[in-house]
Amino acid sequence: MKDIRKAAIETQTVHAGIGEYEFGAVVPPIYQTSTFKFENVAHGADLFAGRGDGYIYTRMRNPTIEAMEDAIAVLEGGAKGLGCGSGMAAIHTAFAATLKAGDHVVSSESVYGPTSTLLKTVMSNFGIESSMVDTSDLDAVSAAMRPNTRVVYVETPGNPTLVMSDLRAIADIAHKAGAVLIVDNTFMGPVMQRPIELGADVVIHSLTKSLNGHADVVGGIIIVKDEDMYPHFRKTLNQIGGVIDPFNSFLVHRGLKTLALRVERASENALKVASFLEAHPKIDWVRYPGLPSHPQYEIGQKQMSGGGMMISFELSGGIEAGKTLMDNVHLSLLAVSLGGVESLIQHPASMTHASMGKEQREQAKITDGLVRLSVGIEHVDDIIEDLADALEKC
Repeated sequence: MKDIRKAAIETQTVHAGIGEYEFGAVVPPIYQTSTFKFENVAHGADLFAGRGDGYIYTRMRNPTIEAMEDAIAVLEGGAKGLGCGSGMAAIHTAFAATLKAGDHVVSSESVYGPTSTLLKTVMSNFGIESSMVDTSDLDAVSAAMRPNTRVVYVETPGNPTLVMSDLRAIADIAHKAGAVLIVDNTFMGPVMQRPIELGADVVIHSLTKSLNGHADVVGGIIIVKDEDMYPHFRKTLNQIGGVIDPFNSFLVHRGLKTLALRVERASENALKVASFLEAHPKIDWVRYPGLPSHPQYEIGQKQMSGGGMMISFELSGGIEAGKTLMDNVHLSLLAVSLGGVESLIQHPASMTHASMGKEQREQAKITDGLVRLSVGIEHVDDIIEDLADALEKC
């Protein structure tokens, strides 16, 4: 196929970002080098002046990193990608590229805890204001907009409540106000949700999660919708310096090849696990995008092609019962992160969202008893049996 962008996403995950390599290699080589030799002084000067295409220094560009960036840009339907050293490096860089002192951000209140903390601490120190709102409520989004709002930042489904936001409607609100819509698509990934097609200008991922999928990489990526956005974002990333390295980029690109298979299996498993939990007498409530009981189920059906791998729930016995559950599972690992081949379980209020503070967590409906489960690709009967055994002790 000549144009990989026209292929099905299952094909894109295998072939995007792949070029022709020395000795007929079928995967991009790892260019584990910090710097690149120039042909002569004029060649070096041309590259620094932007008059030629080539590589100078790995913080600026590297062939292995670029292959991974290009692959994910194809998957997300964007123009270019920018690999970062972590998901938080990607978020920080995106804010730095789009905001200045005196600007205002409207953000989902249910987001990854450090994202909220970054806005309320580091970014506020530089004169940037932020409002945390329930972005599933379009009236709340509209009411939060100000004349100086430059960014609307949405994570959907939200972390960890799995609240879902209507991206197409929010894009309209943002663009009418002259703001940029940035979407954290980590929970769903491009196999099941493509925010750029729904109006987003910038998409962010933690590469640590499903895009890599094997719990052996820390990284992040920014995908910009338009080619003309890329130079400014690249210059910003180069100056901040939070770039990913070649070896981790190689691992991510390798992980992409099985992305569709992994996500589809994990999503199938998650629906069955969520249905089991919803019917269990010791569970108060379950939030899973693929369950009709989800408050924004129709939004998910409209903009997603599956329910994903993430489940949130609360036990009838509250936080103590949740602790008992997490201390008695054996297959699901008690660990933060998500989107890997293994099932992971954790307690957001004391772990991933502890930095938000209790008041802000309560505003975002992150209860003290909420348990977050990232369903892996193990056999679903084994996952359910493990949870059932632990629930007997609650």
